[in-house]
Amino acid sequence: MLNVMNKPLLGLFLFVFTGSSVIAQTGRFQQAVDYKMEVEMNVSSNQYSGTQVLKYYNNSPDTLYKVFYHLYYNAFQPGSMMDERSRSISDPDRRVGDRINSLKPDEIGYLHVNELTMGGVSVDFEEVGTILEVTLPKPILPNSETEFKMSFMGQVPIQIRRSGRDSEEGVRYSMSQWYPKMANYDEQGWHSNPYVGREFYGIWGDFDVKITIDKNYTIGGTGYLQNPNEIGHGYEDEGVTVPKVSGETLTWHFKAPMVHDFMWAADPKYRHEKVEMENGITVHHLFIPSEETTENWEKLKEYTPKAINFLSENFGQYPYKQFSVIQGGDGGMEYAMSTLVTGGRNLRGLVGVMAHELAHSWFHGVLATNESLYPWMDEGFTSYASSLTMSEIFSPSKTPLAGSYSGYYRLVKSGKEEPMSTHSDHYHTNSAYSSAAYSKGAVFLEQMGYIIGADVRDRGMLRYWDTWKFKHPNVNDLIRVMEKESGLELDWYKEYFVYTTKTINYGIKEVNPQGNKTDIILERIGLMPMPIDLVVTYKDGSQEMIYLPLVIMRGEKLPEEGAPKRILTEDWPWTNTTKKITLDRKMDEIKSVEIDPSKRLADLEQENNIVEF
Repeated sequence: MLNVMNKPLLGLFLFVFTGSSVIAQTGRFQQAVDYKMEVEMNVSSNQYSGTQVLKYYNNSPDTLYKVFYHLYYNAFQPGSMMDERSRSISDPDRRVGDRINSLKPDEIGYLHVNELTMGGVSVDFEEVGTILEVTLPKPILPNSETEFKMSFMGQVPIQIRRSGRDSEEGVRYSMSQWYPKMANYDEQGWHSNPYVGREFYGIWGDFDVKITIDKNYTIGGTGYLQNPNEIGHGYEDEGVTVPKVSGETLTWHFKAPMVHDFMWAADPKYRHEKVEMENGITVHHLFIPSEETTENWEKLKEYTPKAINFLSENFGQYPYKQFSVIQGGDGGMEYAMSTLVTGGRNLRGLVGVMAHELAHSWFHGVLATNESLYPWMDEGFTSYASSLTMSEIFSPSKTPLAGSYSGYYRLVKSGKEEPMSTHSDHYHTNSAYSSAAYSKGAVFLEQMGYIIGADVRDRGMLRYWDTWKFKHPNVNDLIRVMEKESGLELDWYKEYFVYTTKTINYGIKEVNPQGNKTDIILERIGLMPMPIDLVVTYKDGSQEMIYLPLVIMRGEKLPEEGAPKRILTEDWPWTNTTKKITLDRKMDEIKSVEIDPSKRLADLEQENNIVEF
């Protein structure tokens, strides 16, 4: 692949954001926002108050009579939908369990809007759990903009899920999902889903955020700090004397261009260290020094830049000037230009979670598929990319996706599998969601390389980035990119692997001598059809391949580098459960016949994939 990291990033970070975003090639539209917020945090009460000015751009062809805001912190209250779901699902997230139901009044989370105006006129609104329903005094017309102003207040919950205070590792504040956030409206209408613990979907825009907090706290997160020399805390320019602070608080001023969320974390014990990459990207690491963290977080500074370089080369250039890895949260969670990860890990675990959350910057942060509807296009593709990243920068592996295949096989054999088209909130079990989103989603991409060729798939991923960055692609958009790159029809793959739970199972039924020739009979046992790479190994050590594309592919993949020479190509209609191939070699010359030695085909029963003589 083209090594873009050795090229200067001329114009890379210049965002022109006019508030108008229409995807001409599809006729789809995108709303746009511009947030300005000021918030004051009381570190004694763990409560905060804030103001928000939101410019909202209705780029849709529709007239809007209502809008909706997310109030995520209201989930952390006894009796909330998140609480009820966690206590009723058969396999609750251990981090949540029944903990929300046991919260005391000073431990719960809440987020309330005190006042809200639109164009200077007060509006009617109702708080319904984690959603604020707003009835507009006048409609927002198509291709127009308006301005909302609000005041709000919140209380930071005890750390339970993703966000909160006073985590098990002693981090004071992990401030994600902390502000009233406008829900997204697209060609499918409003996405005002209650927060029950799953995924997110936001609107791109520019964020201008001022955070006032106790002067002893260090903050990291989304955006570029605008007043580093006033703040200090390791952000000031080298050699610059930081002015003496008057008063007990500092106001941190951040700006973040073209993001769909804003996270920050704060702790008085944070050590802040940064690495300047050759391409101009600054990598920030913030952690609480201890026997469990210091040594490995110091080593992490070597791996984060390597991961950024690898992901940029293979999936598209990282488009911001910084990335922050911050100790906080309850595991690992991705946010704009940053991530929260728990810090007390061994080196492999720390690098692994960093690589996974960083890879989200491509699929959650910039491509930003609607995670609620297509969680596998974020979590699965991120798992795929981070597995390759770990193999490249940390521990080389010949089978970096083996864990994803194993996870998918376990899901199928559990009997709990649901189609990947299931809304992320509505999976019957957490295990079915996780295995589908993470494991099967990763298998989807690796198996795509089997169908169209790995090199073609890799070019397709870069084309996918170039075509759909900042445009919220869906599964059809991805498939069309891969079709254009490969010249093959691939709608069948999406329809089987995404919309159903039909599985792949091929076998070698018979191998029979026919004089100077050999008949090989293959059978499709599973309900999902796939093309077949059949490799024949001879007793002299040579190999040949018989390639059987599906008729509905309307073509064939190009020969792959390192694969045996093809001696025969025949289409296999999916309606036919068996296929006979006649090989122009004697049977006693053959050592083995094997379906897909590369193991990229997600075949559930591989014992019948090989016959040895």
